[in-house]
Order: sequence, then C-alpha cells, then structure tokens
Amino acid sequence: MSDSGHSQPGAYGPGRRGRRRMEPGVLGHLNLSGPGRDKEFIPRDRDHEKRDASEESGGPVMQKTPIILAKPPAERPKTAPTSAPAAVPIEKPIVLMKSREEGKGAPAVEGTTQAPAAAKAEKEGQRPTQPVYQIQNRGMASAAPSSGNMDPVVGQAKLVPPEKMKHSIKLVDDQMNWCDSAIEYLLDQTDVLVVGILGLQGTGKSTVMSLLSANTPEEDQRGYVFRAQSQEMKERGGNQTTGIDFFITQERIIFLDTQPVLSPSILDHLINNDRKLPPEYTLPHTYVEMQSLQIAAFLFTVCHVVIVVQDWFTDLSLYRFLQTAEMLKPSTPSPSHDSGGASGANEGAEYYPHVVFLQNKARREDFCPRNLKQMHMVISKLMLHSHLQVKGTLSMLDCNIFPGLSSDYLESEVNLFLVPFMDSESDETVSRAGSGTIPLFSVLPGYKGHPSFQSLIGKLRSQIMSMSRPQLSHTILTEKNWFHYAARIWDAVKKSSALSEYSRLLG
Repeated sequence: MSDSGHSQPGAYGPGRRGRRRMEPGVLGHLNLSGPGRDKEFIPRDRDHEKRDASEESGGPVMQKTPIILAKPPAERPKTAPTSAPAAVPIEKPIVLMKSREEGKGAPAVEGTTQAPAAAKAEKEGQRPTQPVYQIQNRGMASAAPSSGNMDPVVGQAKLVPPEKMKHSIKLVDDQMNWCDSAIEYLLDQTDVLVVGILGLQGTGKSTVMSLLSANTPEEDQRGYVFRAQSQEMKERGGNQTTGIDFFITQERIIFLDTQPVLSPSILDHLINNDRKLPPEYTLPHTYVEMQSLQIAAFLFTVCHVVIVVQDWFTDLSLYRFLQTAEMLKPSTPSPSHDSGGASGANEGAEYYPHVVFLQNKARREDFCPRNLKQMHMVISKLMLHSHLQVKGTLSMLDCNIFPGLSSDYLESEVNLFLVPFMDSESDETVSRAGSGTIPLFSVLPGYKGHPSFQSLIGKLRSQIMSMSRPQLSHTILTEKNWFHYAARIWDAVKKSSALSEYSRLLG
C-alpha cells in the first residue's frame, strides 16, 4: 500500500476490497475511494486468504510463527522423554525401600548430598529420591553418619542385649505359682545353658550359685545375686530361698536356685502358722515332700546341668529322693506331626540332664585320694540303675587338683567335685600364730591339704560352663522358647497324674 492510501495494483488481486469490506476492523486504515471499488465480490478459499495475509503483513506474522513453534520445546522439560527414562529405573527400587522408611533420616541427608535431584524432589515428591540415595550410598556407612546412628536402634534392635541383671527374680513364688517377669531378660538366640541346683537345707546352695554366676568370694555376701542365709535365719533354723529364683548372666547362662528339698523349716511353718493346704493334700509332711518332688522333676526336665549339693557324706535319703523324682519327671514332649515317620523312631527317647554331686564344706580328709576313691564308688553304686547322666562330664583329675594321680586312678568316676569351707583362709592365720619360734614359718602359709577355695570354685565354674548343651526337647529352643517350654512343663508337673497318685500312696 502506498503512502497516499491507494492500493498498489500488483500487490492485491481482484476481490480484495470485498474481503476488506467484510472485516471492517481490518479495513479501518484503508482508503476505499480508488477506481476499483465497483468490482464484483468473488469469494476466495481460506488457504488463499492465509497466503495473502502472510504476504500483506510479512514482518509481524513472521514473529508470531517462531513463538508458536517455540512453545512445545518450552514444555519439553515437563513431559520430555529425557525424564521418562530416568523414572523407569527408579520405580523398581521404590518397592524395595518401602520397608526401610523407619529412619526418616535418609531424605534429609539426601537433599544435602544430591543437589541435582533437589529440583525433581520438589515436583515429583520425595519417593523417587529415597531409592536413589540408598542405591548410591549402599555399603558406605561413613558417608552417612546420621543414618548409621539410627540403624543400631531401629534396624538392629535384636542385637542389643537386654539390661544386665543385678539380682535374682522369682520364677516360681512361695505359693508354687509361675511368674512371667523373667522373660524380659531373654533373647531370641539358641546358645543358652540352664543350670539348676538341689540340696538339703543349709548346704550353701544360694552361695554356690552366686559364686558360679556373678560374684566372687571377696565380695560381701549381702550383695550376692542369690540372697544367702542370714545370721538371724540361721539362728532361727529357717530357710532363705522359697520357690525357684531365676538369674541369667551376660554369657547367656541361666541359673535356677531352689528352696531346700525335704525342708524341716517349711514343714514347721505349715504346722505352726495353720497354713491351709491344697485340697489334694491331707498331711503337711506329704505336701512338703510333694513340693520338693515337683521342683526336682521340673529341673530334671528343663535344665542341662543339675547340681546336687551336700555338706557331709552322705545322706541315703537324698539319693532315694533323686530316683523318685527321676521316676515322676514328665516325659519329653513328642515332636510335631510334620516330622512324619521320624517321630516313631524318637518317640521313646527321653531327656535326662547331667547331674553333678558337689561336696560343699569338705574337710581336709575328704581330699585324701583313698577317701576320694571310696566316695566315687559309693555314688556310682547308689546311682547304678539311674538314667541320669552322673558320669563322664566332670572330673577333678582333669583340673590338676591331684597332680600325682593318673587319669585311671578312679575306676568308677562320677561327676563329683569337692569344695572346702569358704572361710577356711581365716583358720590359716590361727595356725600361723601358734607356729614355732622360727620367724620364717610365720610368713609361710599353713598346710591345708587342698587348693584354695577361690581356685576350686574357678575350676568348678569352668567345667560346668564347658559342658555340652543337648536339646531339651525334639526342637531347638531359644531363650524365650525355653521360658514358654518351662512354663508348660511346670504346669504339667503340677497336674501330673503320676505325682498325684504318688501323693495318695504317701498319705
């Protein structure tokens, strides 16, 4: 179009004015007073109109065209194919990391260590970034100290041992009822040794168990894990332990201390205090004997080692009691039905623990080899027909206590161990004070005829802790499984038909 307002004849074809007339908004700047105004209106195709419009305003239209074509590349980061391949490998580890979202520390560390992924985390959320962090930092605990501090508490809580016990707790109370407080100190691991103890009143059972478990002879007896008999209790002729006490060491050894068997103090308490007996018992002495048999039968079923303590050699009624408890002990539970034909072969297999005879408060004469041989022979003959394992698991000859004796000196060696008086070292000073006039003899220790009490207790502890740990039942038991198994055995002992029939015969 020229400056005068007239259209140039070469730039517009016939009918152009007719189209301008139909679009007055566009034709407002045109001068229609030219000579070609009277021409007829010829409609044109829209393709020709677009081409004419592009020819008419070439500059402005060429600027809109790249803007329209540039919008798809601008949207390319949102829906571009470059982000899709990155999301494909991330989707697979997302499922693996769902169970490890307990720590919640991974996203915070991830944001600081992976800056390129921070923009994607804002748009796509935190889920795609968690697997990326775990995959890149797997096996590098030093690169993520905060996650390393969370794993022992959250992911590895089972590896943390429970709180160390400082004193014993009740497993069976004085009313012969089961207590559940001991399970808090148990773990889900199978390497456990269970040691029980039996003995008459005043033989030193609690003291021996304390020295074997956690205490030393130099410590005050009032701080022992198993409370020993006090001086007042000794003067009254009473017993200190009632029921069954429980203690477990950090080496995962369970110690079970029991009330005295066939205790006269318990019988005296029943008679003088008019304590009501259970309906199935009519006489107090029958009830006391049945309590002792229940405890012994229970230990013979749930313990690997049972220590029988005596303070003099020997009481024949104690061996008769042990054989009666062996006869009345509950049978080993049968295996599960899933074992099929194998259960028939092991159906008659019964479990019997190792029995160690501990001669406490032994005198000097008891350590004589001749007397020691006679003691072994007597115990071997008394327990000849017993199924309890009384031989082959403990030996004083292997402890270098008798260096002059050969290993075959004892023809019928049983699990017998001798321990002197605990306060025998005090007698040593008395003997030295009354010695001769030579000053050298007052400095040398007196002759005792046996090793020291500390040395013998240490040898006994090492031999008991190194004993074999056979399966108590047909399945391997963890510590917690043993607790539930022991609770079931105790309930079976209290409801045993054999024990009730035996009590009926007694009274």
